[in-house]
Formats: sequence, structure tokens, C-alpha cells
Amino acid sequence: MDLMLEVKNLKTGFDIDGQIYHAVDDVSFSVEPGKIVGIVGESGCGKSVMSLSVMQLLPKGIGQITGGEIKFQGKNIENYTNNQMNQIRGKDISMIFQEPMTSLNPVFTIGSQIEEIILNHNKISKAEARERAINLLRQVGIPRVETIIDEYPHQLSGGMRQRIMIAIAIACQPQLLIADEPTTALDVTVQAQILELLKKIQEQNNMSIILITHDLGVVAELCDEVIIMYAGKIVERTNVDKLFYDPQHPYTKLLMASIPRLDIEVDTLETIQGIVPSLKNMPKVGCRFMDRCPSAMPQCKTITPKLAEITDNHEVACLLFEASNSEKGVS
Repeated sequence: MDLMLEVKNLKTGFDIDGQIYHAVDDVSFSVEPGKIVGIVGESGCGKSVMSLSVMQLLPKGIGQITGGEIKFQGKNIENYTNNQMNQIRGKDISMIFQEPMTSLNPVFTIGSQIEEIILNHNKISKAEARERAINLLRQVGIPRVETIIDEYPHQLSGGMRQRIMIAIAIACQPQLLIADEPTTALDVTVQAQILELLKKIQEQNNMSIILITHDLGVVAELCDEVIIMYAGKIVERTNVDKLFYDPQHPYTKLLMASIPRLDIEVDTLETIQGIVPSLKNMPKVGCRFMDRCPSAMPQCKTITPKLAEITDNHEVACLLFEASNSEKGVS
């Protein structure tokens, strides 16, 4: 099967005081057509930077891809010019950004912002673009569309603005949609509506989705595969069932333990001690989770764990498994 997206050994860095520090460090993964891949991790783990690298929307003069490959439908796009990327951004690959209030332009109407993306990629009249925009608003569940299409972002609620962002993202029926925290700052009821909407659109268009989130409940609801990131690296990757029933990496286990459960009564929730290291303080060698890991060993300071398959379709980057494999004689 041809892959929709293939990322190999991606390294993305930021220039801080004349030195490059990598927020994404040697990341590899793929997305199959029609599949939803969830990317999970704390703030500062590199999830959004990875997505901006794929879209080539890194801040100019500061962020840069320093290594690796990004293939979309078999074509290398990591070195595309801005004009080349504009041909596929919004049309073949689209993105729902994390905060709709700052992503939507406050001085343009909702209709003009949706029509812009349609007109950029289709040779149609403004009247036809407006009609498509109205249909898109209906598709994402916006009421009284004939009125709202001429309103401004500040006149709408957070949930409605997020629906507008989804309408813009799917305006040209992209084959790959990157959703960066699409339910941030929304109440629980609206979150459920947005997730149901994404799933419906994905099924209708057989679209691939990369879903970036902190919420493992969202992952369980929507995703086929899950990638756990920590400090710019992938630490675990598997299908959604294995992740929830058999998490293996210490970081993943702690994330799972921090989720409240209805079937177990506890006085306090589990927490992960410490914080994600800053870019400037990222360890050069060893496991980046070492200082926070309850299973850390002395060799975790000097040996960098590699992502390796421990069972079928289940990869983990942890020296616990490398030590176990060595004892079994597995190279």
C-alpha cells in the first residue's frame, strides 16, 4: 500500500543565540491512506513543531529542517519552495490550528476567509466560491449560514470558530488533514461535537488525519495508531488497542496512570514529577526521560535508546527492552 505521508529521520531546529537546538530529533513515522494517527505528549515535546515542519510553516529565520525526509504521496517535499508548497497547502495537505481566535483574521469576514482558499485552488467565480463556502458551513453544522458568512470571528463562540477552521481546512477536500489540538479550550459538549464532526468528514472523504493532542480519551475515541513523543523523540508507537491495554514505555505508563478512572477509587491522581527539559538543556546522550523515570538505570545516562520493535507493530525506545533482548540473545 502506498503511504500518504512518510517522515524519515526528521530533525527540526531553532536558532537560539546563534546555535541550533533541535525540537524534533530523528523522528520517523508514516500515515496510511484513510487512517487517523494520534500524536501525544506533554507541551514542549515537539508535536506541533513536527506538524509545522510537514507544512513548512516554521518561523522564518529561526526554525529550519536540518535533516531527514518528508514524503507526501511518494514525493519529497522537505525542500519545496514556498511557491511549490502553496500548490499543495490547503489543497492536498491542510491544517486545523490550535487556537481559532488567533488563526482567523479578525478584519475579514468568515465568508471571505473560506472563499480565499477555494479561489486559490479552483478556477471558479466568486459567486461559485461563496456558494461552496455556504455549503461548507452547513456541512460543519453552522446555523443561519446566510447571516454568519458575513460576520467576523469575534462575533462567534469558540466552538463555532473551531467549526469555521474545520470548514477552511476541508474546503478543497485535502487528502491529509493535520489537526493540532482541535478541541483546545472548548467545553466537553462542544469537544464531543467537534470530534464527531472530524470523524464524519474523515469517513466521507477517506481522508488521512494526524491528530495532535494531550487528551488520551480523544485518542481512544478517534485514532487507529498512536505515537507517544517526549522531548523531541518518539518513545512509543503502536495501534490504539495495544497502547491502552499494554503500554510499555515508562513515560506512556505514567501518562496512562494520570488519567482518572471510574472503576477505581483513588485519593490522589498519579503525577509525573519534573518537567520536559528545555531545548538548551536537552541531554546530548542518554535517555531524555531519565531524570523523571521511576525505572531509570545507570546506563540510561550514557546510552541513547533506539526505537525498536518489541512485538508485532509495537515499537518502544527504552533500555529496559534493549537489556531484555540482549539477555535473550536478540541483536
